[in-house]
Amino acid sequence: MRTRSKIYAGLAAAVVPLASMIITLGATPANAAIGGSGPYPADYETSSSLANHTIFRPQTLPSERLPIFVWGNGGCSANGLSQGNFLREIASHGFLAIANGAPNGSGSTNSQMLTQSIDWAIAENSRQGSKYYNKIDTTKVAVAGFSCGGLEAYAVSNDPRVTTTGIFSSGLLNDADDYQLRRLTKPIAYFVGGPSDIAYPNAMDDWGKLPSTLPAFMGNLNVGHGGTYDQTNGGEFGRVAVLYLKWRLKGDTTAGANFVGPNCGLCRTQWTVQQKNLTLDPGTPPTTPPPTTPPPTTPPPTTPPPTTPPPTTPPPTGACTATYAVQDQWNGGFVANVTVTAGGAAVSGWRVTLNLPSGATITSLWNGVATGSSGTVTVANQSYNGRLNAGQSTSFGFQGTGNGGGATASCTGS
Repeated sequence: MRTRSKIYAGLAAAVVPLASMIITLGATPANAAIGGSGPYPADYETSSSLANHTIFRPQTLPSERLPIFVWGNGGCSANGLSQGNFLREIASHGFLAIANGAPNGSGSTNSQMLTQSIDWAIAENSRQGSKYYNKIDTTKVAVAGFSCGGLEAYAVSNDPRVTTTGIFSSGLLNDADDYQLRRLTKPIAYFVGGPSDIAYPNAMDDWGKLPSTLPAFMGNLNVGHGGTYDQTNGGEFGRVAVLYLKWRLKGDTTAGANFVGPNCGLCRTQWTVQQKNLTLDPGTPPTTPPPTTPPPTTPPPTTPPPTTPPPTTPPPTGACTATYAVQDQWNGGFVANVTVTAGGAAVSGWRVTLNLPSGATITSLWNGVATGSSGTVTVANQSYNGRLNAGQSTSFGFQGTGNGGGATASCTGS
């Protein structure tokens, strides 16, 4: 069920005039790294054959072919520099990144513009006389977008040329659009701003509805809806996006190790991580191979086992802790987050008991299943976030009325 859709839709519409205001005042932060941090200093250009787009590329094209990354801006803004630091950073690592909208353009974009970017890149790769002739890897295509741009990415993610989809602080606004999730067949990754991100409930709703066998990654960094795109080199979102693209579009399994497994590079960091059906390479053997030493030939002892009866104390159940924090508070309402962490042993499921202050009522909750809405409330795990390895964390969040301060949370595992 979708939550906060009207608020999120209104925010997406409001981003366009806000972006125009920023452009008027100066779109590029003073500390922006013009070339990005990658080995191929990058900048942007335009092409008469691709109107209303902005092309980010290495200033000197490398010998390696450039995978394609097409991008929808926040607010579906037609300013192709809206997330310029972020896109320049990606290009500097050997990618051709194309944003909807001309540099400092005005108005709004649509999903067909992402398809136009793919069409153009493939045509340029085969056009003799083009600077991109045989310089583009047309077999590796990522479609992605931020906020409203993420909705554009969803709309074209079933294009057979797409290799992977990236959804940045976005989620479908209406349950009627869930067909776009059901038709996904290629890996997808979500990079969201945590429970304080207004797109968080819809992103998590989408996560729970993905096809059961689809390879998928969910990363939440608690920075809110604005992300880190305007920071030097796109900030943390830029760093992690580059790692994901190196893995999915260049086959870099070292980069991929940041996203796969209980000890992934982003696990146990400031990111909250969830994974579905992820492997670094389907052809690789298990990381812990079976021993090659043959078993000893010594016959088993003939001495009967001791008759001491087994202890009657049942084995301990998996312990867990719950940490409650108010993410946002306003007159009459709040947003809170609860982090659940397994103790010294794995748990296959968890249940959190919340004691809410008088007058506080939960109006919507994501990433968990609640019983009750005020007073003492229990929240159980969803099917996708119940199993936690020792020390691993997950989280759920909720919006409520009243004051969220003073609530307590405790956890039991199974």
